[in-house]
Amino acid sequence: MSCNGCRVLRKGCSGDDCMLRHCLRWIESPQAQANATVFVAKFFGRATLMSFLSSVPTNQRSALFESLLYEAVGRALNPVSGAVGLLWSGNWQLCQSGVEKVLQGGGALTPLPQFSGVDHESSEGFESFIAGSSPSRKLKINHEAESSGLVVGGGGGRCHQAKKQRVRTPSEESEGSTLGNRGEDCGSDSERKLLPLFF
Repeated sequence: MSCNGCRVLRKGCSGDDCMLRHCLRWIESPQAQANATVFVAKFFGRATLMSFLSSVPTNQRSALFESLLYEAVGRALNPVSGAVGLLWSGNWQLCQSGVEKVLQGGGALTPLPQFSGVDHESSEGFESFIAGSSPSRKLKINHEAESSGLVVGGGGGRCHQAKKQRVRTPSEESEGSTLGNRGEDCGSDSERKLLPLFF
């Protein structure tokens, strides 16, 4: 007879040697076994789930399936950090209640607003700041950035020139050349220039 995991995945079950049968023994109800299998298979994919299970020894497959179930629920609730993020932030009970909901056949799990990664207040404030800036202020900021010779961005401690020279192609040169970097480090004797980012 087909196990509950193979039945819902519409996969041929190999009886007592079935990978899924051993993975689902910790779940009591046959319907809960089916619900857990469907949820994990939808999240990771059927082939990936079977690949994960076949890559570990038989005695560890049940623990792996349980771990995959918790991670799938954790990622559904907290897409960025998953189950570890819920544990780290002190919200492990949300992951546990999500697993219970999956086992009972509850509806789809949706990301929690506090874990969606969007801070609506700060993003609205920034957008309104940019939109509210006068054109003359924007030009002033751009002019000051250009006149200082600095470009905003990571540079590993080097000065960046605002104007870059176009790199010559081999067809333009008759002799070989190297791509030149002026190599001017911001040494201790040079004056450090800062952009007026905050007014």
